[in-house]
Amino acid sequence: MEGVAISGELRWALGTTIVLYVVAIYWLSILARRQIRGAEDYVVAGRRLPLSLCWATLLATWFGAGTMLAAADEVARGGLHRGALDPFGAGVCLLLAGAFFARPLWRMKLLTICDFFRRRYGRAVEFISACIMVPSYFGWVAAQLVALAGMLHLFFGIPMGWGILVAAMIGTGYTLLGGMWSVTLTDALQMALVGGGLLVLCAQALWQMGGGDLWAGWNRLVYSLPPEDLMPIDVRTLTAFYAWLSAFLIGALGNIPGQDLMQRIFSARSERVARWSCYIAGGLYLTLGLAPVLLGLVAKSLFPDDFKRAVLPALAHLFLNPVWLIIFIVALLSAVLSTIDSAILAPAVVLAQNVVLQIFPQAPRLATNYFAVLVVAVASVGMAFAGESAYQLLEDAYALTLVGLFVPLSIGLYSQWGGAAAALTAMIVGSGLWGFHYAIGWEYFFEPLLPEVLHIPFEIPATVCGLIGYALVASLPRRRTSQVPLREPEMVCSEV
Repeated sequence: MEGVAISGELRWALGTTIVLYVVAIYWLSILARRQIRGAEDYVVAGRRLPLSLCWATLLATWFGAGTMLAAADEVARGGLHRGALDPFGAGVCLLLAGAFFARPLWRMKLLTICDFFRRRYGRAVEFISACIMVPSYFGWVAAQLVALAGMLHLFFGIPMGWGILVAAMIGTGYTLLGGMWSVTLTDALQMALVGGGLLVLCAQALWQMGGGDLWAGWNRLVYSLPPEDLMPIDVRTLTAFYAWLSAFLIGALGNIPGQDLMQRIFSARSERVARWSCYIAGGLYLTLGLAPVLLGLVAKSLFPDDFKRAVLPALAHLFLNPVWLIIFIVALLSAVLSTIDSAILAPAVVLAQNVVLQIFPQAPRLATNYFAVLVVAVASVGMAFAGESAYQLLEDAYALTLVGLFVPLSIGLYSQWGGAAAALTAMIVGSGLWGFHYAIGWEYFFEPLLPEVLHIPFEIPATVCGLIGYALVASLPRRRTSQVPLREPEMVCSEV
């Protein structure tokens, strides 16, 4: 990825603004640290988040490199249907979480979603669910690190490797300071910058394409692209439709078992706040998420052969004056950092609460969470250096929780059908098939063995196989035993 040629004065002003912004979020994190009295404050903000902060942190968590950078790049390369995973699938995920999962899970007063698996199925299932969930976040964090490093390279010429390290140190540092409180307070600031920056860039792009007329710019955009680039669903071939549907379902269902989503639901002050936060964030995400998609189409229209990566920063440099360019780049930085902190904290909490503290129950709670944050950050940096694109890392992250955790969560939440054996079967079959295809390099489900008309991306069939495995084991005759209660007398929580 080549850098953008900007003047020395502009580069100096941009760098100074970024440094001041980082200082500001660290100041907010230090203030947030005063709210922390124990692990429950660090993990779920003491379950005191009001509606205004709860939906803002949900929206900010989703609105990172996936929407602001990776999705725009994908649309610029392939057209509107490439937004199936993000923003369309991810936005629907928030709405589904509000409709079916927020209220019953909030009532259980959990710290992590793996606590649910312990209450419903037992400790073995809790441990396996944590082993599936924690690695799934490494790709998500890595996607943000790669995207932010790409921005630093684009405007400052910083090598990608150093950019990844700088991004990791910034995000990890203020996550360590204040946990969920620092994440929430900084998210509110970051979303204000993101929304304003996107609206300004969209307006400027259409204004200049239309020679000073927004409507003329819109018409030029629509008529300059072939019809297939404006289709939200890819129906060119059956295989292409399967790929689109798979990406959409991965986005819509894959993060429902995710700790980052559930952590915000658990942090709400009431079940009503939890539910409506999902609805508001989902609606705004689908609305605001159209802006990067629109800008991806603008890039495809103006430069069909030149834009390969970093669409939004390059368009900002093209269309915005220096002041607005600085504001927009800081908004991009905000969006990515708002996801980095959440994506680091979520698996770290699971690692601490559901793995380490279950093995070493006498370990200090807060110190264990701090250590887990560092472990997740280091592992994510390693994956970022592996070299995949931000979009591919994001899709991999969503897919692993879908194939391994969605089935036992959905069935276990609404019924007592099936126990630990059924849940373990679903997890092992789903994640095992996913891992087999991923390792061997097959893009489609048992690709060499099935005709082309049945070439379906392997993530959804792996999930269905997990469901079949759950159903078969749950249907086997067994001795009558008492169910694992959904409420247990003790849980790892707020002791320091």
